[in-house]
Order: sequence, then C-alpha cells, then structure tokens
Amino acid sequence: MAIITIVGSGMMGSALAFPARENGHEVRLVGTHLDREIIEACLKTNRHPKFERDFPEGVSFHQIEALEGALEGADLVIGGVSSFGVEWFKDFVLPRIADGTDVLTVTKGLMDLPDGKLVTYPALWQKKLDETGKSLNLCAVGGPCTSYELVAHDQTEVCFCGANSDALRRVKKLMATDYYHISLSNDITGIESAVALKNGYALAVALTVGLNQRAFGIDSPLHFNSQAAVFYQAVREMGSLLKLQGAGTLDNLAVGAGDLYVTVYGGRTRLVGVLLGRGLDIDEAKAELKGVTLESLVVAERVARAVRIKAEKGEAEISAYPLLMHADDILTKHAPVDIPWEKFTFENLC
Repeated sequence: MAIITIVGSGMMGSALAFPARENGHEVRLVGTHLDREIIEACLKTNRHPKFERDFPEGVSFHQIEALEGALEGADLVIGGVSSFGVEWFKDFVLPRIADGTDVLTVTKGLMDLPDGKLVTYPALWQKKLDETGKSLNLCAVGGPCTSYELVAHDQTEVCFCGANSDALRRVKKLMATDYYHISLSNDITGIESAVALKNGYALAVALTVGLNQRAFGIDSPLHFNSQAAVFYQAVREMGSLLKLQGAGTLDNLAVGAGDLYVTVYGGRTRLVGVLLGRGLDIDEAKAELKGVTLESLVVAERVARAVRIKAEKGEAEISAYPLLMHADDILTKHAPVDIPWEKFTFENLC
C-alpha cells in the first residue's frame, strides 16, 4: 500500500481519489486555502459537493493547515489545482515535498513568454526545482477525462507524461484500474501543449451551438455540420501549433483531439462558448457564469499572443490560425461571433 496525497480538492483532483483508493492505497485529500467549504462538506458527507457518488471508504480529508502532516511519508503527490493555482503550488507546495517523491499534476495550460515561447506548467515547476536544487519526479496527466465521468467509472484513456520513465511506470501502477487506462510518454511538451490547446478550441466549437440556438431557437435540434467544420479546423490548427512547439506527432495530436472532443460536449468551456454564440459579449457571458473558473479563456489569449509574436519574427503565419485569431478577437476585443468559414477551406491540387 502506498500513500497518495492530493493537494487541491477541485473536481479533477478529487476524482483521482477514486482510482487511487480503490487500488488499496492510503489517500489524503488536502484542500487549498480556497477549498475550505469543499473539505468541510467532504468531512460531513464523505462526498464532494459536485459529485453524485460518495468517496471510497477510507479517504481522509484535510484543510490546508494540515498540509505538512498530509505530505509526510507520501509516495505520490498529486497537484489538483486549476491554472490559477499553478504559481501558488510551485511556491508553496513543491518546497514542502520530500526530495525524490513522484509528483503528478492534473493542471492543463501554457504560459507565454515575451519572446513568443509557450511553456508547459511542468517546465515552469522544473525551473523552480532547478533553481532551488530540489529533486522531484514531475509527471503530468493529459487526455480526454472529465472528473464526474471518472468518478462514475466510465472507461477512460489518458496519458501520463514526464522525463523520468521509471517514475511514470510507478505512478501508472498506483493509479491504473480496469476503467482508468494510462499511456506513458516522455514528450512533456507535446502532451501538455496538446491538452492545453484544446481549451480555446473547444470554446470555438461551442460557438456554433449558440449560433444555431440564436438562429433556430434554444430548444431546436442540434446541428452537427457546423460543429464538425469548426472541430476539423481546430484539429488542423492544433496540429500546426504542436509543430511550432517541436512536438507535432500523431500521438500528441490524438491525445489533444480526444480531449477537445470531450470538452466540446460538456463543462464550463462549452457553456461560455454557447453564450457567446447566442450573442452575449465576453463580459456578459462571464457575468452569466459568475463564479465559474474559465481556464479556456486564459489559454486562448496566451496562445494567440504567442502566435502574433512569432509571426512578427517570421516564425509563424497568422493566416494559418483563423479560428484561434477569431476566438481571441471575441475574448480580447469584444468582437461579435462571425466564424470565418471560408478561411477553413484548402486546396491540395496538382
């Protein structure tokens, strides 16, 4: 039996308590300073407020003040924070983890640098470790997985990535179940970029749902041609962006496309995309979804900003990313939704 400590009691971090505990490990779920009400609810009911199923018997719940005790003896630490908690986790949690420990992060996103480079969160954390001389085995989760369906034991395929192959194999052994299937990759940049990119593009696909609701009525049948058209353009642009990252492999794109698919069909990103498509501007959509964490907006803006910088340096062609640029205009310039359909066409002729 191993000891697995999960820091961050959001939906995905909490969902991973299920396969971990069902595999017989001691699981300690620690809330951040923003998770107090969640941990209180878990202590009272043995259930996350957003889930419809109790935690497996034996999961223990801790407020942030108990972090150091919860980390003691941990074989695996899982970072369950959102993109907005990445810096906090880097500065507050990583220094408290014992050297040599395996660390798995569920956080999906990218940081853009002034030179247009897009950096993964594990790379950001590794830089901190290198500066401080601390040694941890950083791994990350990518792939199509919604937390509530993982809790429901829906068949799920993900990819764990990291530089240390032995650490990846250890973490897979701890977490894999008959419903949670795990591929392994050393391509951290590729996997993490792919699953981050899908956020902004899932928002773009959801725009078509709102556009059709505006045209035909909110209760009208779904229209799939338009969704598929934006989906295929999204995959094309994701593939091009992965090449810019030096990670344009089929496996990486497949992981990102799968994650794009599941995100289009549910969750917060779909909600904001639908509202924008109905005609709300970004401020009105945010007001409608007050209190909902919208990581997709951050990713889209960062990636578009990086592409523009690369284009100025002659390293990218903005014309290759009409969907990304339109999504960014909607988010940063309050542009109305006007999907550039004809820019998605291509000619491969002799």
